[in-house]
Amino acid sequence: MAKPIRRDGRRRGAKDDKLPLARENFIIMGIGLLVIVGGYLAMLQGTVEGFLPLVVAPILLVAGYCVIIPFGIVYRKGLFRKASPQSEPATHS
Repeated sequence: MAKPIRRDGRRRGAKDDKLPLARENFIIMGIGLLVIVGGYLAMLQGTVEGFLPLVVAPILLVAGYCVIIPFGIVYRKGLFRKASPQSEPATHS
């Protein structure tokens, strides 16, 4: 038996073929991946007691793994936009 067709033309139970992440999400996650690679490259530089392996590399890795990649996953266009002055209700004193 065929599935009934809804008013919007799709069959009931049909899946959307859209990806849950937009182009901006992939760009942000790509930047995070570059920061992570930069952190690993900073670990390779200098001696064990050097500035890059001990200070810069951990900062880059934590920023990439814990800040930029998760932000790229949860980011939605317009979610972090400031409210415009026109949308605020007028207050009369």
